[in-house]
Amino acid sequence: MKRFPSLMLSLLIPLLLCAPAEGLTKIKSLCEIHYASDDQVEWTCRKLNWQDTPQSLFGDYWQDVLRFNRLDRRHFIGGRSVKVPEKLERIFHYSPLPLSYPDAAQEPKFILIDQSEMFLGAYEYGRLVLSFPAAIGVEGHRVPNGDYQVDAADRNHESNMYRVEEIGRPYPMHYGLRFFVDKSVDGWPSYWIHGRDLPGYPASHGCVGLYDEEMQVEYYSAYDKKVNRQYYHELTRPYLAGAQDLYRWVVDPRTDPGSFLKIIDGPKVKVVGEPPI
Repeated sequence: MKRFPSLMLSLLIPLLLCAPAEGLTKIKSLCEIHYASDDQVEWTCRKLNWQDTPQSLFGDYWQDVLRFNRLDRRHFIGGRSVKVPEKLERIFHYSPLPLSYPDAAQEPKFILIDQSEMFLGAYEYGRLVLSFPAAIGVEGHRVPNGDYQVDAADRNHESNMYRVEEIGRPYPMHYGLRFFVDKSVDGWPSYWIHGRDLPGYPASHGCVGLYDEEMQVEYYSAYDKKVNRQYYHELTRPYLAGAQDLYRWVVDPRTDPGSFLKIIDGPKVKVVGEPPI
C-alpha cells in the first residue's frame, strides 16, 4: 500500500470522499423520506411554488421547518414538496436527538452523528448543547458506524481535486473537522465534517455536511441569480451556519491559524444508524 505524507493525506485524500456524489438521484418530495422522529409530529405535505420562501410561509419558525426537513434555503425551491408540521410551535429549535446521552457523561465534548435521523449533536458531559441537520453519504459511500475522534481542523479548506461544476471554483469544505482516516483501505481515505449544501437527503461521498450559507452566498449567488432569474431569492442574514458553530465549539480561536491544524485530544465522535433512504 502506498503511504502518503501526512500533509498530502490531509489535503488531498479527504476530497475524494467529500465532493458531491456523481450520478446523485435528486429527490423532489422530501415527504417520501420517513424518520422515526416523524411519528412524534403531525405534519402535512406541501408542494412549493417558485415565489415561496421559508420566511414568507413560516415566519419566525422558518429555521425550524428547514431543520425538520434537513434542508437549506438554497434548495427550498418551486416544485419541491416539504413536510409542514401542523403546529409549528411543536418544532421550536427542532432536534430529534436525545437531550442527554449517558455514554458521553464523562466527556467534556462529544459528537453524535445519527445517520438514521440525518442529524448531528454536540454534547458536553452528556448534555446536548448544539444540534444540526446533516447531509450524509449516499449508499455505498457512507462513513461506517463506529467510534472516532476529531484529530484535525481546517477553517478555509477547499478541494484541489474537485471543482464546483457550475462556477469552476475549487469545491469548498469550509470549517472542516477531520474525524476518521481509514487506514484499512488503500490510499487511506479520510472523513470530515464540513460546510456544504443540504438538499434534504444523502448527497456526499462520505463526509458529513452542515449548514454553511455564508459559503453559498460567496460561491453560488451569482450563478443562482442567473439561472433562477425572477424566481431567485437572495440569502439574507441570519445565515444558517451549523458548520461554523460546530467548528468554533471544537477549535480554540486563539490557536486557529485558519489553515490545516492538528488537534490533540479532540472530541470523540460516534456514528450510528442507517439512513432512511
